[in-house]
Amino acid sequence: MAPLNLSTTSSKWPHRHWFVALMLVLACALSASAAAAKHGKRTAWAASPQAPLPGPGYDQRLDAMQAADDIAERQKLDRDWVRQTLGQARYVAAIAKAVTPPAVGVAKNWQLYRSRFVEPLRIRAGLAFWQTHRDTLQRAEQETGVPAEIIVGVLGVETIYGQQTGNFRVLDALATLTFDFPASHPRAAERSAYFKTELEQFLSWSQRSGRDPLTLKGSYAGAMGLPQFMPSSWVKYAVDFDGDGLVDLQNSPADAIGSVANYFKVFNWQPGLATHFPLEFETSRLDMAALMAPDILPTFSVENFQAKGVVLSGEALKHPGKLALIELQNGDAPPSYVAGTDNFYAITRYNWSSYYAMAVIELGQAVAQAMRP
Repeated sequence: MAPLNLSTTSSKWPHRHWFVALMLVLACALSASAAAAKHGKRTAWAASPQAPLPGPGYDQRLDAMQAADDIAERQKLDRDWVRQTLGQARYVAAIAKAVTPPAVGVAKNWQLYRSRFVEPLRIRAGLAFWQTHRDTLQRAEQETGVPAEIIVGVLGVETIYGQQTGNFRVLDALATLTFDFPASHPRAAERSAYFKTELEQFLSWSQRSGRDPLTLKGSYAGAMGLPQFMPSSWVKYAVDFDGDGLVDLQNSPADAIGSVANYFKVFNWQPGLATHFPLEFETSRLDMAALMAPDILPTFSVENFQAKGVVLSGEALKHPGKLALIELQNGDAPPSYVAGTDNFYAITRYNWSSYYAMAVIELGQAVAQAMRP
């Protein structure tokens, strides 16, 4: 969902733990639709397998109309326009269902999650995309330091290079999640407030840019375009990379490429730095609790990392920055571990999930491999 970031400063979905679990559930459920995916048909993972059924409108909701007045005042928009526009939003039950956390006890499985994204359909589509936009990807890499394979990995994971950008009206998605976020969610109030901010940004952006807010479509969370930017991220990080005077993440692959690169640049991507390193454990002195405490935030120097029982080798020993222990659970099998750098962490600012970041990395690597003669 890109992006729907999982932190309030990013553009994807707001809580990584249940999001990853949800994606793992979807991965299982979608195995039956593999044949359709091979023929380029929309599959359920993207946003919705079919056109969502509209529900009640928000024109008679006092809370929605009060929000419209507040948005108009804060953003200096025409009050009647905001009211009329928001009044045409519809509650969509499928959206509320999509953000409901899965049942407790769903086992995370990196290999299953990976199989949804690092697979032949996306690799072939990525190869075609890279070949078509080779010069643009090269320019983005030169200007920002973000490797082409990372940009290609993001666009492949998010929308299969524009094939699956979502079919919910963005206005409906944001209104539903603002005014009817499921109360059963443990962070319902916080999430509702987040989406209210995104709704405000969407209305302001669409009015000022001349976009029709009633026709724009995206994911169930309101993310738009090839890179699935939320409205606030579109405003903050999207760029006119093709130089036509417009920022269009829905129809301009160049703008999508440049905007993803710019996003990572803003979130401190370090050119030339690896995203992660392999590792082993010395069990006799392994302090797993201390290593896992910071989660995915790079915290340990190479020396401190090794002092706590991690064995590094090769280029990892020369790493000048901080490292984090990244754990990828594999269901009933033993977890996988890598040493994540600041660049791995930068990818998680797009979507706050180590599973997502590794899928982006490995899909990009697979496409880069396919590019080689």
